[in-house]
Amino acid sequence: MVIDELRPEDAARAAELDAVLFADSQPWSERAFLDALASWHHYLAARCDDELVGYAGLAFTAGPPRPEAEVHTVAVAPEHQGKGIGRALVRGLLAVADQERAEVFLEVRTDNEPAHRLYESEGFAVVGLRRRYYPVSRADAHTMRREAVK
Repeated sequence: MVIDELRPEDAARAAELDAVLFADSQPWSERAFLDALASWHHYLAARCDDELVGYAGLAFTAGPPRPEAEVHTVAVAPEHQGKGIGRALVRGLLAVADQERAEVFLEVRTDNEPAHRLYESEGFAVVGLRRRYYPVSRADAHTMRREAVK
């Protein structure tokens, strides 16, 4: 597995994965991925044998003196889950945030126990609840926060 930058030519495959993984929470289109890559977002890709099998995105939402970042998504193809790919992507995003000494936030479904365990093991803690956060499923989400590195 290789972690590198998500590229515009990955947008169609990323949209395919998003449709499978986030069908109940408004998956992104190819155009949405292209727009994100052309903006201030930072996206990583996970590749196995040159095939895109995962991606993750981070955006900075506030600058100094108290920089903040938000994890927008972490996604791994179902057949590749449980192999440490999600953790590698999260750690890659956190390395980017740590360079800026940014506090990091994210939202995660309240019933997504594997994601909660991953995020907690990487220093995140639940700081809030967003009722009916996901527009299609109306599922609740926890807001999680990781303090900035000193």
